[in-house]
Amino acid sequence: MAVATPTCELQWLRYLLHDLSIPHSTPSLLYCDNQAALHIAANPVFHERTKHIELDCHVTREKIQDGTIRTAYIPSKDQIADVFTKSLGKDQFHRLKYKLGILDLHTLA
Repeated sequence: MAVATPTCELQWLRYLLHDLSIPHSTPSLLYCDNQAALHIAANPVFHERTKHIELDCHVTREKIQDGTIRTAYIPSKDQIADVFTKSLGKDQFHRLKYKLGILDLHTLA
């Protein structure tokens, strides 16, 4: 599930770009902070412990193999999406907020 849902979202965005006549020939880059999920998605051999996620893995693996997406590992401390999905400490929150380019309009002169 860690990479299957974003894979489907990326595919939808690629269809939208195509419908708008915007070429996008390079693979979409999918960052994930779960190395196990990345290995399972890229590995064509299923193990006994991964039976319950087989369908999700097929979707992602198919898109990796046809060149639609490319996966990459990103450490959890650099995962910008965490600012929207997790409660973070003050320093981590401000660091990720800065990476997004969000400014506090009340502190600007």
